[in-house]
Amino acid sequence: FLDPFAPEPTLAVLCSHYNRQGAPLPESPDTLVRAAHARLMKDTGMELHALGEIEFFLGHRREEAEAYGANERGYHASSPFVFGEGLRRKAMAHLAEMGVPVKYGHSEVGYVEADAEDGRVWEQHEIELWLQPLPAAADAVVLTQWVLRNLALRHGMLCSFAPVARKGHAGSGLHFHFAPMVDGKYLPHSTANGQLTPEAKWLIGGLAKHGGALMAFGNRSRDSFVRLSQAKEAPSVVTWGRYNRKALIRIPFVPTDESGRPTSPETIEFRLPDGSAHPHLLLAGVAQALLDGRTMADLERLIERTAVTAREPAALENRVPLTFLEIADAVEVSRPALEAGGIFAPTMLNRFLAILRS
Repeated sequence: FLDPFAPEPTLAVLCSHYNRQGAPLPESPDTLVRAAHARLMKDTGMELHALGEIEFFLGHRREEAEAYGANERGYHASSPFVFGEGLRRKAMAHLAEMGVPVKYGHSEVGYVEADAEDGRVWEQHEIELWLQPLPAAADAVVLTQWVLRNLALRHGMLCSFAPVARKGHAGSGLHFHFAPMVDGKYLPHSTANGQLTPEAKWLIGGLAKHGGALMAFGNRSRDSFVRLSQAKEAPSVVTWGRYNRKALIRIPFVPTDESGRPTSPETIEFRLPDGSAHPHLLLAGVAQALLDGRTMADLERLIERTAVTAREPAALENRVPLTFLEIADAVEVSRPALEAGGIFAPTMLNRFLAILRS
């Protein structure tokens, strides 16, 4: 694509890693997500598409720009009550011109007023991308973050994807929505009588079983634990539910037109990752988790045990890991699923475990 920030016409190219023999480098995150998606297609006959919800904070010194917002009052606010609206819209335009499909953008709930310790006003925004195959979806997240950082630099602001801008305030997740596709058509997650389809059960079961291990790729900051433990619409327990915003795995509402026809594909949302995530490694792990869910002997029991309704509080057992050591323990348990098919090399997981335990 053409670099939107270069002063002269410049072509930007996304590259892959290869070894000395000219084969894809097994340890490359790009190789991993492509190999995991290819394995999933081979074993199931379906693709898995994903979209990321990119939440981010923009920081501006109060004396450099008037700000009219209020703490935790930013959800879907518009100018002049958010100063970053123009930057967000510009980012969406750049992404569209670069070939990154975008669903929509809006301001988010997080708004942090300046104080004696931090002279910046922080406001939260979100850009929701559109469904693409896992490798392209991972690239889209990285490109979106790149565009936002470039724009913030040019506008005299700071752009942060940190899980928490300030303790006690809403944090930034990196939720992913997933939709299986067969023969160019997205599959529903539920039947006409409201039962989960087999493909939905594979994904929900895999994420419920291996979500803690996936935090090695999706929650890589100490602030990740602050976001999860303060539980401001962040999952703290391994549950799934319809419409429940505190569930780790959520089946969102499907919008319809005046005739009752869906206006977007049905998706399953994974709400555990945050802005510290490595999207390529995370989505490779999600593909491996789905395939493990497909062969899980106790899948039905796991689905039943982790279900939570929209009105029912989550059970306290099976909380998500809240330390790096607990994530390391979860990775050890999930190693067979991650290494299946030769996707995650044992030496690579050993390195991750060493980092987590240090």
